[in-house]
Amino acid sequence: MMSKAAEIDIVSVSKVYGATTAVHAISLKIPAGSYCCFLGPSGCGKTSTLRMIAGHESISSGDIRLGNAVVTDFPPARRGTAMMFQSYALFPHLDLIDNVAFSLKMKGVDKQERQAKALEMLKLMQMEAYAARRPAQLSGGQQQRVALARALITDPEALLLDEPLSALDPFLKIRMRAELKKLQKLLGITFVHVTHSQEEAMALADVIVIMNDGRIEQAAAPREVFERPATAFVARFMGDHNVLSGRVTSSENGVLVMTVPEGQSFSVRGTGREVGEPVDIGIRTDRVRLQVATEWTLGFDGIVSNIEYRGSSVKITVIGAGSDDFTVIADDGDYFARPVAVGDTVSLSWALDDAVLLGRSST
Repeated sequence: MMSKAAEIDIVSVSKVYGATTAVHAISLKIPAGSYCCFLGPSGCGKTSTLRMIAGHESISSGDIRLGNAVVTDFPPARRGTAMMFQSYALFPHLDLIDNVAFSLKMKGVDKQERQAKALEMLKLMQMEAYAARRPAQLSGGQQQRVALARALITDPEALLLDEPLSALDPFLKIRMRAELKKLQKLLGITFVHVTHSQEEAMALADVIVIMNDGRIEQAAAPREVFERPATAFVARFMGDHNVLSGRVTSSENGVLVMTVPEGQSFSVRGTGREVGEPVDIGIRTDRVRLQVATEWTLGFDGIVSNIEYRGSSVKITVIGAGSDDFTVIADDGDYFARPVAVGDTVSLSWALDDAVLLGRSST
């Protein structure tokens, strides 16, 4: 199969539209043969970045390298990348063979050769039985497979995917997610995939790049992002950490103590912060316990504002310590042994190692 995968090196790349800067001088190396997901809210710059890699969007400043070539000024067809669009953009009047073979037709490859190659790509996607059909006769998942076959026929070194699963129903999403991961491993080429779904990025990526406001907040393996979010934005966006904000009140022996405006103090491992400066800490939602803290800087009392049953776990939302949505994910067994009600005052606690010092946001 295809083995040539390109490292993608993004060097101080900006995108400016008139008075608006959509992407602020970002730098990132995407390892060859990795599955990289760009993740972030709408308007964070992730799609602009993908389109600049593809060449569908010009670069305002900076450079993009694919493998050894600086491709900044190359047209899309010369970059060694292929893009799969959110809408699949299949030609309704052509059968699947001609849809898949289209880019080879544009390159002047003769009919027999391009149709043979198209059939090979349809086989790869397990769609050869439908070769003579038109796109309208296919389901959403099948259309997606055809769009993938069409993108891959040019033997790209990198496949670029713009929210490829957003149009699919929830069950199909999960199935296609597994197929994309399998396909990437089989082909060994670099996949760059834009999504706004945290779950999708966690499930697929070797590298997650979290963007906000045109900047990269964190680029790391999923486990690193989950366990050690770099900034308060990442912690909030991924949703697995509560964020408490305050000012540093002491720093000794590698432990900082911060105090929130409401007066409670909390400790976290970390150094390099001055007393008095603003600081954010993250606390893992699944590590918070409904019990009184053994140390006063590792918990607080709050009021339950919401309870959601989730099967194997229960999500409890608490108001306190300057947070109006402090979240506790409790094991169902533990919770039902000692349930709480909305309006109850509860004592929450956690271990020192379940708190993480968050970096300053880039914005």
